[in-house]
Amino acid sequence: MEAKTLREICAGTGVSRRTIQGYEKAGLVSASGKNKYGHLLYDQAAEERIRNIRFYQQIGFPVREISGIIDASIPVKRKALKNRIKALKREQDELKRLIEKALKLLDSLS
Repeated sequence: MEAKTLREICAGTGVSRRTIQGYEKAGLVSASGKNKYGHLLYDQAAEERIRNIRFYQQIGFPVREISGIIDASIPVKRKALKNRIKALKREQDELKRLIEKALKLLDSLS
């Protein structure tokens, strides 16, 4: 598969140009080359890496933590993900509690 331009990567991953540039600045991803027009090109591995970085962000990892786990060993990744899942479950429980409280308040306003 041939390399894609930054614009194509953004369109394909749903990640903004600015976000990808931030990933580059943090050393998380880099272009694999440039085309004849000087546009940065990204290979399939870079595209998949961008998708993975974005996923880590979506589940709550800050970029500085992602840089420490994305290339880490499987045990390190597993531990980080297990801890993040625990935190997400706590957040989910708290949101459920808040929703229940908000619904009771709404009922009392009727």
